Amino acid sequence: MNRYPIWKYILIAVVVLLGALYTAPNYMGESPALQVTSGKSTVKVDSDIVARVEQLLAEAKLPTSGVTFDAGSSSPSVRARFADIDTQFKAKLALERGLNGDPEDPAYIVTSNLMANTPAWMQKLGAHPMYLGLDLRGGVHFLMQVDTKAALNKRIQGFQAAIRGELRDKNVRHAGIERAGDSIVVKFRDDATRQAARKALGEMNELQFADGTSGADLTLTAAMKPAALKATLDNGVKQNIATLSKRVNELGVSEPIIQQQGADRIVVQLPGVQDVARAKSIIGRTATLEVRLVDQTVPRGTELTAAVPFNSELFTVGKNVPVVLQKDVIISGDYISSATASFDENQQPAVSIDLNGDGGRRMREATRDNVGKGMAIVLFEKGKPEVLSVATIQDELGSRFRITGMGSIENSTELALLLRAGALYAPMQVIEERLVGPQLGAENITKGFNATLYGFLAIAVFMIIYYMVFGVFSVLALAINVLLLVAILSLMGITLTLPGIAAIALALGMAIDANVLINERVREELRAGASPQSAISAGFDRAWATIFDSNVTTLIVALALLVFGSGAIRGFAIVHGLGILTSMFSAVFVSRGVVNLWYGRKKKLQSLSIGTVWVPKEAK
Repeated sequence: MNRYPIWKYILIAVVVLLGALYTAPNYMGESPALQVTSGKSTVKVDSDIVARVEQLLAEAKLPTSGVTFDAGSSSPSVRARFADIDTQFKAKLALERGLNGDPEDPAYIVTSNLMANTPAWMQKLGAHPMYLGLDLRGGVHFLMQVDTKAALNKRIQGFQAAIRGELRDKNVRHAGIERAGDSIVVKFRDDATRQAARKALGEMNELQFADGTSGADLTLTAAMKPAALKATLDNGVKQNIATLSKRVNELGVSEPIIQQQGADRIVVQLPGVQDVARAKSIIGRTATLEVRLVDQTVPRGTELTAAVPFNSELFTVGKNVPVVLQKDVIISGDYISSATASFDENQQPAVSIDLNGDGGRRMREATRDNVGKGMAIVLFEKGKPEVLSVATIQDELGSRFRITGMGSIENSTELALLLRAGALYAPMQVIEERLVGPQLGAENITKGFNATLYGFLAIAVFMIIYYMVFGVFSVLALAINVLLLVAILSLMGITLTLPGIAAIALALGMAIDANVLINERVREELRAGASPQSAISAGFDRAWATIFDSNVTTLIVALALLVFGSGAIRGFAIVHGLGILTSMFSAVFVSRGVVNLWYGRKKKLQSLSIGTVWVPKEAK
């Protein structure tokens, strides 16, 4: 009557073992480690750097517990673990000297941090400790609002310039191009010219066109398609995130969090950083991008020995260097409205660039008389230049052109990102700022852990005294609930904050409430004269409806907090929602499995150890 089939016990055992596996890394501690990240926008950290780091450490005779490549973070990095802080310090000096030829302009940043002592086989299974939020670890938190209107305006300006240039190149005459809200209106004198313009602009797949009239003129109105509009706003936020990721590397932060929150907000968390002013200055720093002509008076191959003309400059860092470029700037990164990886007419990787109105005009003027000559793109970061590309001008360029000869889609994607990463795509405003000291973080961890532990012990003592053996079963189910909750949080990589700890403590109360309902239902059945086995079966069955209703209503509130909340409120909602789901599993499924395993094998069961069953006295 009260026996689980063997597959249910196997399921419970497997779930508990998996819970223990993914919870264990949180109790294995940390070791001193070094993290190597990129110090420049044009320097990539890949798996090849692992061999270089191992070689430098071996040459310095510094033992390491392992060197790994982490490609999953916002900025790829190489990490090396050490046995003690002294070795970590010596290794940091050795890597900084070996990886950076110029200490004043480091290509790689070596940061001291801590690394979890999780075995490699557990890491391959995805078992990692929970990441601690700033309120538990200390650091700086910024919540930034992206100006999506500015991003949209920049993109529409680029389309306006592209339409003007395309119509001029196809020799289609118009009576004027003007901006009308988020649309672009082109006026014509006759319908034949309007249809010719529609055909000429047919390659602009991001736009949708509509015919109309304006007084005596015929009009062709271009508006962004909903998908293109959404992509523009999303790309604007993502481009800002990519730019911020590269800038944060300069702060030497070991585990920065830079992620999108909602449609137009970005969260930046910098653990261990206490200098808010410096963090703001780095995040707000602007790199510049310049397009210049190659000085044809200096033959290629003689740049290092030939005399550099007065109005030119020698560049020796980057691709296709050395090269002598004219000091006059054709356009800067401010004129670029969009840069995306694409393919040319031969289906070879390329980069498509859209310029705004002024940028298109300057590019046409500069390239009209310089066909067949070289043109270079230079990135200035931290005041130092680096050549990104040197190409030959094949034809007069306008507001929309392509850079070909990329070689691979990876190269075209990287160049497109660099062209956009010189400056933020759209302005941002800091709308929330928090600073948490490391001592306060450690104190929060201690208080949060103690509150949860003492709460659990108090619940355990009460349940065992009041419900006896059934209380023991309830405490066991509660412990499994906490185990599963921590395992899921670790597996999902959710950042644990102080509100998250509060949600775990609340989950304990929610879970034990379900067990109290079950135990009281069993008591009611015994009070009504049911046999012990029948009381167990009916008690669990009738308690389930109440447990389900109460948890669903609470889950609705958690979902509302998740959807409409932000920051710490969302963190609380996530942990609380997961806690509700694990409590329903542990309080009903696991608890009944334990009860069935203990009592279900007894055929002649006379009583249950569930505390005092209060039977009301018969009325006289």
